[in-house]
Amino acid sequence: MEANITRLDYNGKEIILIGTAHVSKNSVEEVRQTIEKERPDSICIELDQQRYEAINQKDKWSNTDLIQIIKNKRAGFMFVNILLSNYQRKLAEQFGIESGQEMMEGIACAKEYGAKLVLADRSIQITFNRIWRGCSLWEKIKVLFSIVLSVVDDEEITEEDLENLKSDDMLTAALSEMGSAFKGVKKYLVDERDQYLAYKIKNAPGDKVVAVLGAAHVPGIKEEIYKEQDLEKLEVVPPKSNAGKVIGWMIPIILVGLIVATFIASPSSGWDQAKSWIIWNGALSALGTLIAGGHIVSVLVAFLAAPITSLNPLLAAGWFAGMSEAHFRKPKVEDFESLPKDLGSIKGLWKNKVTKVLMVVVFANLGSVLGTWLGGLNIIGIFINTFR
Repeated sequence: MEANITRLDYNGKEIILIGTAHVSKNSVEEVRQTIEKERPDSICIELDQQRYEAINQKDKWSNTDLIQIIKNKRAGFMFVNILLSNYQRKLAEQFGIESGQEMMEGIACAKEYGAKLVLADRSIQITFNRIWRGCSLWEKIKVLFSIVLSVVDDEEITEEDLENLKSDDMLTAALSEMGSAFKGVKKYLVDERDQYLAYKIKNAPGDKVVAVLGAAHVPGIKEEIYKEQDLEKLEVVPPKSNAGKVIGWMIPIILVGLIVATFIASPSSGWDQAKSWIIWNGALSALGTLIAGGHIVSVLVAFLAAPITSLNPLLAAGWFAGMSEAHFRKPKVEDFESLPKDLGSIKGLWKNKVTKVLMVVVFANLGSVLGTWLGGLNIIGIFINTFR
């Protein structure tokens, strides 16, 4: 057991890090045995307030309002979160354990022994937002592709593999591989959270602190404990660049200007441009909705909304199509409850009403983006031919 435990001294405070695998039965036993033996003043767990409430709120699915999630522009975040949690769930099922049970064991021990419970992790939404704002387009595409592939990944991992992943050598190799493939992602997902976790742990109340952590964070925290961290900086979501905002508005303004100029010179060519814009945007957004398995009304909504929303960076066709889908095929409690089972296959992903609504939002938006580029290129081509 001691092989997965790291003991540190910080200004006279004893800090005990337990490196766990989130789907390992051994990790759950290690957490309880260590806390029973050490009787710490504080127990830090690798959860934020949102994930802590999700564990304790048994009826959370019945309170989920998908339409409100779409309005708050969080549909993509929720969809990625569901896919990410699915990978851990599949491993947990393989070993007959509930994912994150070692964190729940830490919570239970804090209540049992009267220790102060410290939620030591950064908000998962802040982490995702920092990843999305900070990574390059190519890194975003690679990450999303990897997440989608995790749905159909049937590769099995043994309990021995899990224990090996908790060793420093295996862990260093895994992080090095991750850093090479997703440098931007590792910075926000691992390195920054190491800093955040280290700050919370060393500032936890009492002279003895036990921290229950995923093993991937232990090497970084060992270094960060003795450094200074700026929590305010780590919690800020980088704003969209002014250049991005300007480009977002300039593109539709230029396209509208080209259409107006063409109309003045040749009304028939102007009408061709307008029809091209409507067809490319509407058809591809509707096709995306159709691929997601959307309701026929949602498909129509996507077709009508896309040509308009593509001219306004503050709007998105997927939001309207998604709200339509959530209205006509409103997910029920059983749809949320069957998510773990349905996510086990591609067919289930398209069958479940929850993921269907989220996919309608994502696919309709992707279709609209593609339609904007193709429609825009066609508008430019007609403009050039008109004034040649």
